Amino acid sequence: MKRVKIGSGSAFWGDMLEPALELAERADVKYIGFDHLAELTMALLNRIKLKDPQKGYVPDIVPWMKRLLPITMPKGIKLITNAGGANPLQAAEEVKSIIRELGLGPAKIGVVFGDDILPYINEIRSEGWKFKNLDTGEEDIARIEDRIVAANAYIGADLIIKELKEGADIIITGRASDSALYVGPLMYEFGWDFSDEYTDLIAAAITVGHIIECAACVTGGMSNMWKVAERPWDVGFPVAEVCENGEAVITKTPDSGGIVNEWTVKEHLIYEVMDPANYIMPDGVADFTSVKIHEEGRNRVRVTNMKGKPRPETLKVCIGYRDGFIGEGWVFFPWPDALEKAKWAERWIRERFKRIGIQFEELRIDYVGINMLHGEVAPVEDKDYNEVGLRIVAKTKTREEAEAVRRGATHIWTAGPLGTSFGVPLSVRPVIALWPSLVPREAVRTESRTLEVR
Repeated sequence: MKRVKIGSGSAFWGDMLEPALELAERADVKYIGFDHLAELTMALLNRIKLKDPQKGYVPDIVPWMKRLLPITMPKGIKLITNAGGANPLQAAEEVKSIIRELGLGPAKIGVVFGDDILPYINEIRSEGWKFKNLDTGEEDIARIEDRIVAANAYIGADLIIKELKEGADIIITGRASDSALYVGPLMYEFGWDFSDEYTDLIAAAITVGHIIECAACVTGGMSNMWKVAERPWDVGFPVAEVCENGEAVITKTPDSGGIVNEWTVKEHLIYEVMDPANYIMPDGVADFTSVKIHEEGRNRVRVTNMKGKPRPETLKVCIGYRDGFIGEGWVFFPWPDALEKAKWAERWIRERFKRIGIQFEELRIDYVGINMLHGEVAPVEDKDYNEVGLRIVAKTKTREEAEAVRRGATHIWTAGPLGTSFGVPLSVRPVIALWPSLVPREAVRTESRTLEVR
């Protein structure tokens, strides 16, 4: 039975490079997928592109490819990444230059783009489609249409498969779904298509992709297994050994740190999942309730019995829009009476903001070391702490109001109790809010291109 080994080389923009290099050097994989995008990353990248049309891709792609390509290209390992972000064509040009600079050609770079629907979003609306907010239920984007900075659909594996058929060594996409980076090569290798007979097998590929897409998060990172993971500072990235019947073994780079067991796999299987019976991706719908997980050896977990449904008629689209500003400040209070000082400072801030008339949409004051993470549900024990911090943060409509909040927090340093210390001053920052919605699949104008490097 045919088997393909595929690895995960990144979970996010800013992930660790060393485990990806070790994966390429030691894991004997045929493909490595690199996810660099989070929900709002596209909005940030689009804002960067507006300032400089030659930017808008994830900048990590340049140093990463300089380190990875000398390892992967001689081995024939194919790399698939969504680091193209808001400008995959320019990202491909950067990689093309790297290949020439390092003398690694000939090579083919597949570029998948067209997930950006912002240029024609109103055309879609004019045809009767409403971009309903999936979180709030608001019917359409009329309230925010003049503040939208990005609108990117989560596209699937179709054009990744096409570029693999064209012989691409590297594929760079825009906002492809995380799992599509793995579904594409598996469908290509096993000859699956989107007809009904392959529905469960595509669901298996989606399941495998979901398990490994966040890299170290299935090999001991972000896990209840943190106490027993071996050498977590030397964590290995995951590898999926996938068979053409859809079954897979989840493991990691040989001789690396971390851990893969049934619990790390189960933890990540339900990560960011609202309905485990209907995990909806652009390439299909996976049913995680059918999955069987068996630990068959040290750092080896077999995943079987994946089921699913055909791909949906709509794609998720993340619409990012400008939504005010954040002003923030931190102050710290020492023993003795640290908690009492912090409570005094909270009252001072609230009364001071009233006096000078700062308008804000939301104000949060958290006690660092006491309730900053758990909020109102955290008990505040009345004792004399060694130190207590105060985080003052407000969301405002204007930059000027946010600046007033930031400056107001700094005044506690000199107007507050003896021993008050001020944290590193933070700049006012704009808020990009998320409007999650759906768009008809056929309305998204995706395309691909092959760049040849000789």
